Amino acid sequence: MENFQRYLDPKVLNKISRIDLKARLIVEGFVSGLHKSPYHGFSVEFAQHREYTPGDDLRHLDWKVWGRSDRLYLKEYEQETNLRAYILLDTSESMKYGSGEVTKLEYASYVAASLTHLIIEQQDAVGFARFDGEVRKFIPSSASVAHKKAILQELSLIQPERRSKIGPPLHALAERIKHRGLVILISDLFDETKDVFSGLQHFRHKGHDLIVFHIMDEYEATFPFERMTLFEGLEEMPQVLTDPRSLRNEYLAEVNTFVTDVRRRCLQERIDYVQITTDQFLDVALSTYLARRAATKRLT
Repeated sequence: MENFQRYLDPKVLNKISRIDLKARLIVEGFVSGLHKSPYHGFSVEFAQHREYTPGDDLRHLDWKVWGRSDRLYLKEYEQETNLRAYILLDTSESMKYGSGEVTKLEYASYVAASLTHLIIEQQDAVGFARFDGEVRKFIPSSASVAHKKAILQELSLIQPERRSKIGPPLHALAERIKHRGLVILISDLFDETKDVFSGLQHFRHKGHDLIVFHIMDEYEATFPFERMTLFEGLEEMPQVLTDPRSLRNEYLAEVNTFVTDVRRRCLQERIDYVQITTDQFLDVALSTYLARRAATKRLT
């Protein structure tokens, strides 16, 4: 059997040219590392109660019903067949930064491609949009294999060039997406936090479920620079020559404040938040999301 697990390393994956192959290897590599399918993490819904019988899985007991009736009932679940997911990918200029072999946009594209593949494989519908300061491409949701190919083809052609402005595209997409579903934002979130969450709140107002994959480069998160360094500005920012040791503590404090604020706001808005860096294996991104969603479904 092929060792798919190695394809969860973004540096290895970056050497493969075809994004459809990348998507398949990511998903198969992730699933091969589990003892059961994670597909239910997207669309399992509560169906009905039934009375407990000896030998049933105690994890599905409904303790609220037991508290009211003093009788043991289990929750049963069924697969939805009409889940609609929408993947929103930030393709602004700041996403092209990469301290190693993989840029933020490349890593984000791998996440988007693998989620597209996974959703289509479970016969649910997925749509796609990419944006910078405005929406550049919108592909409505569908569950067809041809539709998956269209999204993966779009991912393979992306060239980040324009300045980021996350709020306005999110508002535009919230009005454009008519059916309630699962909205997945993949971005470095480089914008005013209040503007980002204004857009996310628009989706919440429309009744969507939300997950935010916050993509950061390893060096952005750790700032390991030691020598005098010329930092190249992105999105119309100037170059800066400086001694990084003199500003490391202040920089890391700012990053920590930023991430903490984003995580807090997501919690307040009931938005799943996953922060990942480009050096992490892709199962970190996938397993965190799928396990959290599956656990949430079991508790509702």
